[in-house]
Amino acid sequence: MKALVIVDIQNDFCPGGALEVPNGDEVIKPTNDLIPHFDCVVQTQDWHPADHLSFASNHKQKEAFETTEMEYGEQVLWPDHCVQGSTGAEFHPDLDSDSSQLIVRKGFRKHIDSYSAFFENDQDTVTGLHGYLQARNIDEVFITGLALDFCVKWTALDARKLGYTVNLVEDAVKGIDMDGSVDEAFEEMKQAGVQFVQSKDVRS
Repeated sequence: MKALVIVDIQNDFCPGGALEVPNGDEVIKPTNDLIPHFDCVVQTQDWHPADHLSFASNHKQKEAFETTEMEYGEQVLWPDHCVQGSTGAEFHPDLDSDSSQLIVRKGFRKHIDSYSAFFENDQDTVTGLHGYLQARNIDEVFITGLALDFCVKWTALDARKLGYTVNLVEDAVKGIDMDGSVDEAFEEMKQAGVQFVQSKDVRS
C-alpha cells in the first residue's frame, strides 16, 4: 500500500512568509494533482511555541541561520516561523488539505526542533506517523513539500531507516539551499536508496 506524505506546505514557507522557500508555492499544484491517486494522504505541520529554542530571537547575540549546540547536537537557528495559531502556521490556502486523513504536528516541544515527519531532531522521540502508516498497511511513501534540504530530506531518510520504499517527487519539492544544501540533500537521499520520480509518472 502507498501513502502520499505532504511536508509543511504552510504560509511561512511560501513566498512572503517568515522563512520563505524560494518558489515554494510551485509545489502546490503537482501535490494537489497527486492527491486523488492515493488512498492514504498525510500532511505535516510545523507548530512551534513562540519561545521555541530553534528561534534565533530566543538566543542572545545570535542571528538567524547561525547554529548553536542543543542537547541533541548542532541546531540551525531560524527566524520565528510557524508559531502556533498564527496565519504563518496555516496551510497554504491553495493546498487541498481537506483530503488529508492525518495531520502530524511537529516542533511543538520548546526544547527540541523537529524536521522529520517520523522523529524529532534527537532521532529518538517519535511523532506517531510510523505507527499510523503501519496500521494502514503502508509500505511505500511518496513525499512532496518544503523544504527539500531540511524537513523533506529528513522525512525521506527516516522513512528509509524504517524500511519503507521511498519516492521523492522531484517537481513537487523546493529547497532553501544554504551553501549547497540542496545538492547535498539529493546526494544523501540517493545514497540512502530514495527513488526520484516526477508527478506525471506517478499519476499515469
